[in-house]
Amino acid sequence: MAKWLLVDGFNLAYRCFYALPELTRSDGFPTGALHGWVKSLWKLADQEKPEATLVFFDLGGSQDRLALHPAYKAQRAEMPEALEKQIEPLKQLTRAMGLVGIELEGVESDDLLAAQAVALARAGHEAIIVSSDKDFAQIVGERIKIMLPPPSANPKLGWRLLDAAGVLDKYGVPPAQIADYLALVGDTSDNIPGIDGVGPKTAAKWLAEWGNLEGVLTHAAELKPERFREVVAAAADRIRLNLKLTTLNLGLPTVAAEKTPPQVGELLRLLESFEMKGTLAEARTRYVQAELF
Repeated sequence: MAKWLLVDGFNLAYRCFYALPELTRSDGFPTGALHGWVKSLWKLADQEKPEATLVFFDLGGSQDRLALHPAYKAQRAEMPEALEKQIEPLKQLTRAMGLVGIELEGVESDDLLAAQAVALARAGHEAIIVSSDKDFAQIVGERIKIMLPPPSANPKLGWRLLDAAGVLDKYGVPPAQIADYLALVGDTSDNIPGIDGVGPKTAAKWLAEWGNLEGVLTHAAELKPERFREVVAAAADRIRLNLKLTTLNLGLPTVAAEKTPPQVGELLRLLESFEMKGTLAEARTRYVQAELF
């Protein structure tokens, strides 16, 4: 059994962008996200010692979900220009580090990553998902865990593993009920509206009592508090639509579980071209001097 890191690319890229000051090259080209990106991936590799790392990027969004719900993610602001400029260099650095970048036009990277994680787990491997996205909690199990980034309010906590018990403690429901839970409470990050007034504790209570979303809808006339009975019954079709939006698609193509070697020369060239002097010095220690021993 091998351990694999599966990185939610844009999730980590945004975090790196906002976590560091506005670093720039001498010509003004932004490099803050690039510094954070390389250092974060090195830190995770040192901490987890994975067999290999796969990095997943969005490319054109989720056409299936947009067809169901045209307002899906419509509330999200445009990517900051300074970060947008760094995305292609970020991908170049990723490839040069020997990390496989995966993207598919019109398919959400969350689905690609989830399908890969499940396939690796079925093959007997361990998959560690690097993301703060709560959607991934629905596939956590014996061989799939989530690596949560340090919280902004308390960065000293560091990166933390979330297993099935952690999912239950964090959300009040086990992984198998996460998609149902999100369908009820909604997901503001994806612009999925829940039932007005239904919070995490109420949703968790209903799912514990009735098993799944369909059970909740079947027993709408028995729900407590009573004020939700007519509301839930009237919103049944929309709630079922929500479940389609919150459920990850695990039937997508996956890549072979193979490790790729770093392109050391290209990595050093890129780091030098972006004037990332400290990172360049560390790369020489990690890749060049290591080969001498």
